[in-house]
Amino acid sequence: MATHCIPQLSFKFDKRVVVAKFDAEYASVDGGAVLLKAVDDQLGVTATVAGCLRDRRKRGKVQHDVLELVRQRVFGLVCGYADCNDAARLADDPLHKLLLDRDPLAGPALASQATLSRFENAVGPLTLARLGHALADLVIEQQRTRRQGRARRITIDFDPTDDPTHGQQEFAFFNGHYDTWCYLPLLGFVSFDHEAEQYLVLALLRPGNSPAKCGAIGRLRHLFRTLRVAFPGARLRVRLDGGFAGDEMLTFLETAGVEYVLAVGRNARLEKRARRLMGKARMQSKATGQTEHLYGETRYAARRWTRKRRVILKAEVVRHPGRPPKNNPRFVVTNLPHTPAHVYAIYCARGDVENRIKELKAGLALDRLSCSRFLGNQFRLLLTLAAYILVQTLREHAAGTACATAQVTTLRDRLIKVAVWIKRSVRRIVLHFPTTFPWLPTWREIACAVGATP
Repeated sequence: MATHCIPQLSFKFDKRVVVAKFDAEYASVDGGAVLLKAVDDQLGVTATVAGCLRDRRKRGKVQHDVLELVRQRVFGLVCGYADCNDAARLADDPLHKLLLDRDPLAGPALASQATLSRFENAVGPLTLARLGHALADLVIEQQRTRRQGRARRITIDFDPTDDPTHGQQEFAFFNGHYDTWCYLPLLGFVSFDHEAEQYLVLALLRPGNSPAKCGAIGRLRHLFRTLRVAFPGARLRVRLDGGFAGDEMLTFLETAGVEYVLAVGRNARLEKRARRLMGKARMQSKATGQTEHLYGETRYAARRWTRKRRVILKAEVVRHPGRPPKNNPRFVVTNLPHTPAHVYAIYCARGDVENRIKELKAGLALDRLSCSRFLGNQFRLLLTLAAYILVQTLREHAAGTACATAQVTTLRDRLIKVAVWIKRSVRRIVLHFPTTFPWLPTWREIACAVGATP
């Protein structure tokens, strides 16, 4: 039986004893994380985060500077260590020491859980606002450099998501739509022309009972200003769900001179206007026995809108085997001049944002906001944004490989979670990877793309 004194276990397989020993002193399971460090050295993501933070600790008592604490948390998130509690397990990991520019063999241990928790809870609201803008600016500047300032159209998607809360957490309120006590983070993405990749530029934590549009206009205003400086000739397009479709938001978008496509909730007046179109869709569905949808448009103003606007009508009859047909009318308000079917297709493309949010939750523990303080959780959200910038950049460098479209969990399994044995000499540090590493060709190609030399 393995103990701290006898670190080994024995198995009996086919009359042969197999012994498992835990005695590889300078080894790690996160060898591929050197790719993250190479990407970060190029972009300066963690340096940007650290540059926004003020260290109020007494200099003589500081063992871990701000940049080291930021890197420990951001690299840890990408490697699958979501919480500060994981710090104790990684304190003496040689590869994680290397990521912080420490000697992997003789360097001091990494920060403890208590140190990281104090660090996360020491950030004030003005610093958090400054950090959020800085990370958005970093992503936009990165894309400006990649595209040399050329883009015909930039699409901005905002979407709220729920993060269920537990215990006594500040500003945790009951949300009737999600039927739980939660926070309601607002996430924002930008995409360029016809590219599939959506780049995360906003992670704003909000109380659980916040209206959908809370904080959206101010963040959109900052994005408009930054994007127009970086891409002077680009058209800006905003896609939002029905919770944002108030007169204040619509008037703001029109005044800003951007294209917009926003969902509008059902009501009796809109359903009355779609009645004739729904009748045609029902007849067509009955004749074909399949789900059918037709498109139309009308001029409409909600009671609190200041004027009429173009609203696209989608009359859909949904059929499933063994179920009666179901009417499913949908409505979208827009200032685009395209045909109703084209406008609705543009709106539907925003559905991929849901996949990005699922990726963030499953891969980077976006919903692991376990601090009792609201501002501490907002800082965690921004650290997740920083981690996702590294992941998306790594995915860009994987173009043309088997990892070109891989999500966070797949990238971690294929590229990060690889055993490594570390040796150090006077002049260099050598990382020994397994010769049977199954993703070696892909890993080597990405490593060269992020700056490694043969």
